[in-house]
Amino acid sequence: MADATTTVDWSDLPPELLQTSASKLPSLADYIRFHAACKTWRAAAPISPSHLPREFPWLMLPMSRSSDRRPFYKPLTNNLHCLTLPEASHTRRHAGSSLGWLILIDESPSIFLINPLTRDRITLPPLSSFPNVTNFDFYSIGREYTLRSPGNELYFCSLKEMRDSFIKKVILSHSPYNNSDFSAFAILNRHENLAYCKNGYESWRIIDEARSYSEDVIYLGGAFYAVDKFGSIAICDVNNNNNNRVKFMNVEQQIDGDMKYLVDAMGDLLLVSRYLEFEMDMEHYLEVCKTVEFRVFRFDWDAQKWESMTSLDEKVLFLGENSSLALLASDYTGCKGNRIYFTDDYSEGNYGGDDDVGVYNLGDGSIEPLPCYPRNSHRPIWITPTIC
Repeated sequence: MADATTTVDWSDLPPELLQTSASKLPSLADYIRFHAACKTWRAAAPISPSHLPREFPWLMLPMSRSSDRRPFYKPLTNNLHCLTLPEASHTRRHAGSSLGWLILIDESPSIFLINPLTRDRITLPPLSSFPNVTNFDFYSIGREYTLRSPGNELYFCSLKEMRDSFIKKVILSHSPYNNSDFSAFAILNRHENLAYCKNGYESWRIIDEARSYSEDVIYLGGAFYAVDKFGSIAICDVNNNNNNRVKFMNVEQQIDGDMKYLVDAMGDLLLVSRYLEFEMDMEHYLEVCKTVEFRVFRFDWDAQKWESMTSLDEKVLFLGENSSLALLASDYTGCKGNRIYFTDDYSEGNYGGDDDVGVYNLGDGSIEPLPCYPRNSHRPIWITPTIC
């Protein structure tokens, strides 16, 4: 008869049983716990658990200056998770998130992708490799970068200026886990340029034909779609080396609003216009802005125009510095449709107000604020956690 105090060594379970168990896990959180249990369980878990559903986006919050751990807020469960992520330190700036990867810019002047869950890292060409950067000298303090404007004038930028202001946003065409031949596409701030690189490139390439289409960009149907301030679109096919790599969809009507976003919403191309309200904080002599409204339009491919939408129905949108995203509320317990989850992607690091983060109800125009830590040099950003 077995001793009642006998313990079971769970690491000795048969590999086939562990593999079956791993394939039945219902969520990413369960998979991460399974993966972290021990070496045997980790070896049995597939590297790419394709059976897992897409996770509802997490809100990456600013970190404490004294810690390497980043807090991530889960809106549907009101939970907070902390992940060790020293790569996203205060010496680096995030310039977007796309397909589960965070884009980080250093003063060194490196640019790289990192997966916050796995901490896998992929290097992109550095800031000094953009065609309009004519020289980089680390020892020219405060004037490390020499750049050439579209008007052929030279000017200088410091390490901090380039890190914080040169790039507005970077998105990816594919997840590096699924396609090693992915492209990265960047919106540049100063001259409203667009640029791209492919995995393995040593430098970025400017798309001169599409200047001013710098409000937002998404990847759709094998090309990057970029939108200007009025709702016209440039379609950039970076795989086309001919002269016609950029096509334009010029709409007659002009969509107003302070900011524009493009969203691929289950086959519908959406344009979202964001309206801001500006006030003066007289106590600190700073301008403070807040989101007050969103308006949504669907593109009519036959009529080549934007049509106003009064409802998103079951769709939920995520807008901000992240690559814009649409999900179905019915796929997530506790999620309500016809909502826009948004973050602050317009203010600079020295902005004095609170972070403009919340959930907009397109039905009644109300805004539910989301909890956020006190502002510092890092703004909150949506990221869709993935390990494959």
